[in-house]
Amino acid sequence: MSRRHAQNLETVWLDALPEEAVPAVEAALQRVCRTVAYFLDEETDTWRVEGVREEGAKEDDLTAALALASLMTGLDLQAQRAPVESEGWLARTAEAFPEQEIGGRVLIRPTHLPDRKVHGRTVLKLDAGLAFGSGEHSSTRGCLIAFEGVARRMRPLPKDRLRILDLGAGSGILAMAAASALHRRALATDIEPWSVRVADQNAVLNGLRPLVRSVLADGWKSPVVSKGEYDLVFANILARPLCAMARDLARHLRPGGTCILAGLLGTQARQVMAAHRRGGLHLERRLNFGHWTTLVLRKRG
Repeated sequence: MSRRHAQNLETVWLDALPEEAVPAVEAALQRVCRTVAYFLDEETDTWRVEGVREEGAKEDDLTAALALASLMTGLDLQAQRAPVESEGWLARTAEAFPEQEIGGRVLIRPTHLPDRKVHGRTVLKLDAGLAFGSGEHSSTRGCLIAFEGVARRMRPLPKDRLRILDLGAGSGILAMAAASALHRRALATDIEPWSVRVADQNAVLNGLRPLVRSVLADGWKSPVVSKGEYDLVFANILARPLCAMARDLARHLRPGGTCILAGLLGTQARQVMAAHRRGGLHLERRLNFGHWTTLVLRKRG
């Protein structure tokens, strides 16, 4: 990228955010920004979400997206803007994203750190800020920790039978974790073309391209997603779309199959569970991480 092009970029950011507002703000900025990242201020326990875009690009879209995010979070979300050199932003993103051990089985390693041998963990290489799902947010961590227990009963299933879906995959981190741990194929889908490209690149980076397929899809509406049944479904999105898609998820989950749901606050868990119970799913496990909750549900079979 030339310096002249970099001078035409600007940073758009919101700071002092509570953790529960991060997914909604990240989704809003992704509508207009090439890249989005989020940073934790440990002293105040608040988050900063920022993105880079062409200077002034899609301003009406940004206003509309932040208005929707304000309604979802109950906050008055106002973005700040400043010109930025892209090289400086990318360097700060790398510095703010350390290696992370999640649960007892997964290690997330950013690409700016050297490889080192790790025993007993699935090592996934990816960077923050390209698409949601870098392991820092509690909803992603909850899914990965919940998957540890689910994986034990999945391993004995025949390879040609086990089907895995990561719905709203973002970076593809959950699909890659499942494919790597189970040595099975996983389908990663997202409504954002940029996220699909990033998930595909991450699969290549981790040597998982033969196992992880990334496709553009709007929930269960795409034929590539809605055909057949799945043994394991990840859906790390938000409470409202989880409830809206509950009937479709239950219909496409095999008897005895499991779904891991996240992106919801603890106060929203009862609503999400009720929507899925109507489809014949029952709660197997609930994990709480601060304000956030991860649900493990299973279909009777």
